[in-house]
Amino acid sequence: MNSAANYLPIVLQILFAGGFVAIMILVSSLVGPSRKTSDKLENFASGIESHGDARSPMAIKYFLVAILFVLFDVEVIFFYPYAVNFKSLGWLGFFEVVLFVGFFLVGFVYIIKKGALKWED
Repeated sequence: MNSAANYLPIVLQILFAGGFVAIMILVSSLVGPSRKTSDKLENFASGIESHGDARSPMAIKYFLVAILFVLFDVEVIFFYPYAVNFKSLGWLGFFEVVLFVGFFLVGFVYIIKKGALKWED
């Protein structure tokens, strides 16, 4: 039987982990050295000398493609439970997955019609 008492160990583990992290951050900030020099306050770029302005404009297409990739990549996650329970879901589950894929195909066609994936201006 599922009851709230069955989740007590999980809640205790989450509270313990969160408390441990908070205590370690607090202790390290209190005990650790806090000398602020110009070298420490400088931005770190993998040992490469930084040059130029970090606020230079970048094409929005990169971000748009990244967001679209995440959107359509997440749909794959929802196929796993369907694949695991394929036989038990039967035809109703099949039609639900077809409907799910259909919605994403409609969204994909919409994105193509709007020209969101065209790189040329």
